[in-house]
Amino acid sequence: MESLARHRFAPRLGLAALALFSFAVAPAISTGTAQARPMWTPAQAESWHKANGNQWLRGSNFLPSSAINQIEMWASESFDEPTIDRELGYAQSLGFNSMRVFLHDLSYQQDPAGFLKRVDRFLTIAEKHKIRPLFVFFDSCWYPLPYLGAQMAPRPYTHNSGWVQSPGVAALQAPGEYPRLRTYVTNVVKRFANDNRIAGWDVWNEPDNFDGGAVARPNLEPKNKVDLVNALLPQVFAWARDSNPTQPLTSGVWKGNWSEDAKLSATDRIQLENSDVISFHNYGDDGSLKRCIDSLRRYNRPVICTEYMARPNKSVFNPNLGLTKAENVGAYNWGFVSGKSQTIYPWDSWTKNYTSEPPVWFHDILRMDGSAYIPEEVQYIRRTTGAAN
Repeated sequence: MESLARHRFAPRLGLAALALFSFAVAPAISTGTAQARPMWTPAQAESWHKANGNQWLRGSNFLPSSAINQIEMWASESFDEPTIDRELGYAQSLGFNSMRVFLHDLSYQQDPAGFLKRVDRFLTIAEKHKIRPLFVFFDSCWYPLPYLGAQMAPRPYTHNSGWVQSPGVAALQAPGEYPRLRTYVTNVVKRFANDNRIAGWDVWNEPDNFDGGAVARPNLEPKNKVDLVNALLPQVFAWARDSNPTQPLTSGVWKGNWSEDAKLSATDRIQLENSDVISFHNYGDDGSLKRCIDSLRRYNRPVICTEYMARPNKSVFNPNLGLTKAENVGAYNWGFVSGKSQTIYPWDSWTKNYTSEPPVWFHDILRMDGSAYIPEEVQYIRRTTGAAN
């Protein structure tokens, strides 16, 4: 999820230096667990894709409209099955077959058994609607001080005003918390490691995002946040592999210049060299999206765009969704049903005053009653996905 940062996309990635980098870091990220599966080879990743019928994954990043963030979604007192069922039904009607869904470490810590039961219940509802989720473990975006209990009310007219990071900055800065984080990852993966209702595991969303909505709430993140994340991210990949998942692991690159090895950030390298399948974010037009796809094809692995669609940025369903279909690249737009996350408002709503619905929705497809924000847009989605009329 992009906050206020901006993307730059480049056409090519070289492989030679990255291969050397992978060889160099492999000993450092080993867990020493004999049973842990290694990273998939490109051939194994392609075999996974073929075993799934070369299925074109398509859907949205999903948060029920009744939840302001991941913690509210998964808490026992606010886990809203009727809304989840209804809104996943909307997704099925659009021809979507997957949704990207964020978990949270504090939700697991509070009630491990209950949390796993709710995830299982979510999967049961999703399966009813022929949807296989891509679950996300950690996220470096927006409010860095997550807490349990009743969550904040939405800040009026503000994009993602209550979204919270995972882990929070307190845990990120405390190595004593890492065993708890490891238990969260390994136990969740272990519970569902052989569950074909799951499309995959996205281990960390935008790991080096350093904005986090901090323009409105400054000085909440440590200056060395990216260094801390880069030290922990390889371990998170290893923790997930400790539980031998049959599903792929990934973490999506989202900013910077990907044109050559020398221009890749340290975080990019960790993400690209530890992902079974390659994922990325793009909030640009179809030309920008195509350049990203072409560059990441060099890894010879299935490619998934795990975030796109911001209408004022010319990142729109027509033609971007059609492009991903033609390229057989997975595609998850940001936002689905307009609700408490308020992502119909743009990123600049943190610094610019809005007093009513924006003239053009930034994200989201449907209103709470399931009606289309733009009927022609929904018709295009349904034609592209092959949904029955």
